[in-house]
Amino acid sequence: MADLGQAPKDPAMLLCYVNLKLRDYYNSPEELCKAEDIDYDVLTATLASIDYHYDKTTNQFK
Repeated sequence: MADLGQAPKDPAMLLCYVNLKLRDYYNSPEELCKAEDIDYDVLTATLASIDYHYDKTTNQFK
């Protein structure tokens, strides 16, 4: 089963982790997922479970 790699499994902690990485290191969630060996579908589904979705204009999950 694909997973979140070394990223936090808790959705709220994952949100903080991902938004920090997007702010400081990556230009898109796809780039982050490739670099950090994270399954993109698992990432977006996990964040959607707490009603957060990617906003391209701000490069963060809101």
